[in-house]
Amino acid sequence: MVNTYNTPYSLNTSRVNYQLARELYHNTNEAYKLGAGFAKPIINTLAGFMGVPHFRCADEDAQAVLDDYLVDWTSRILRVHQLTLRDGDCLLYLYVNNTKHVLYPERSGATIDFTIIPPEQVVGIELDPITHEPVSYTISARVLWDQGRRQYNYTQVVTVDSIIVQAEGDVPEDLKVGEQPNLWGFIPIVHFKNEAEETQLFGNSELEAIEPYFKAYHDVMLHALQGSKMHSTPRLKLQLKDVSGFLKNNFPEAWENIQKGRPAHIDLTGHELLIFTNEEDASFIEVNSAIGDASALLELLFYCIVDVSEVPEFAFGVHTPSSHASVKEQYPLLIRRVARKREMVTESWQTFARMILAMYSQVTGKKFKDYSVALAWDEVIERDEEQYARTLSQLTQAINTAVMGGFMSMDAAVDLLSQYVDTMSEYASDNPEIPGERERIIKSWILRQRLEENAGMNAQLEEINKAIEEARNELA
Repeated sequence: MVNTYNTPYSLNTSRVNYQLARELYHNTNEAYKLGAGFAKPIINTLAGFMGVPHFRCADEDAQAVLDDYLVDWTSRILRVHQLTLRDGDCLLYLYVNNTKHVLYPERSGATIDFTIIPPEQVVGIELDPITHEPVSYTISARVLWDQGRRQYNYTQVVTVDSIIVQAEGDVPEDLKVGEQPNLWGFIPIVHFKNEAEETQLFGNSELEAIEPYFKAYHDVMLHALQGSKMHSTPRLKLQLKDVSGFLKNNFPEAWENIQKGRPAHIDLTGHELLIFTNEEDASFIEVNSAIGDASALLELLFYCIVDVSEVPEFAFGVHTPSSHASVKEQYPLLIRRVARKREMVTESWQTFARMILAMYSQVTGKKFKDYSVALAWDEVIERDEEQYARTLSQLTQAINTAVMGGFMSMDAAVDLLSQYVDTMSEYASDNPEIPGERERIIKSWILRQRLEENAGMNAQLEEINKAIEEARNELA
């Protein structure tokens, strides 16, 4: 008899401790003060190298629209990457902005804009149980008005078909509440999630896995600094056989006060010479530095932070890494790390761009032929032009030798070289409107032959003109 049990579908709705993540980033939590200083370089290094994506659309009109918006949103796009890595979640709400701009008159009228919603204000996300696509978003926030003397709770439930607005508390009279239709036909919210699993509704912060090492680094450093007070001032050790004789010879004022029953104080200031008898001596007692004992543990914790964060050492200001790995050798790890982060947000940015085009089309009435959007990113590390030129020279010589020797075909040569030269296309193109590299090579070859032939004809023309001129001179 066999019993089968199917685990019911359950989505993990737990979230990042947003407050703690922000405190670690800004290093404002007293329990992490000496260790959380590594948090900001980790987030800023990844977000900075990710950069801003460039939207690429086949439709020229759509491309022009996206380019215009991208110019104004560059700083906010960088901010989106930073918040996604730090908080694990970043939600963008797109809307039509009808505000009249005084400083920017060209932006007046109905324009598309977006705002960043703090993730803690999103109190609920309903997903389709099969496709896991968002069905509704519930946004709730506490609003202060009348110079902070009055407040109310504002809730908005956004679905594909409708937008429901609710308000409780001291609500202003001009606030519109109730249900209104969603004219867009889609939910104008894009959810960016960092390192999200299929079973998780929300993302994960980059600081979550490193938080225990921040705390351990803080505790070890604090203990070492507290111990440094013990060895900052050495203690004097006196080995005496005749205390009274020592005091008479070196501190007569103190010995006189003792004899008269008055308090006596011994001050070594100005006593560069002390007189001792046989078998008497003086020395200093020094406590070993606690920081020196803790340095090995602090170094271990530092490399734990480096390994778990997957951020190279030089991001923390270590220009000469103790691992003897140069900055150049650490760059490949950073490039792969940033590439993975870019792939993580690619789909969200493509959805964002398609929403922009769809909303722009409905607002202006302009239709686009193609709404598909691709992303292009800048190079993570700027290439060394001298090294690039040297590599390209050696590569072309090797390819030329292989092609002329019959070891490589033209197709393989062009495909290999196109990986190093961005302006090259595929050897053969299936699209008749976009010529391949083969057609471009043939066209260049024909043009070169014409120029060479014209050069020879020009020489013949000069000789003919010269002969005619000589004949005219003889006749004259």
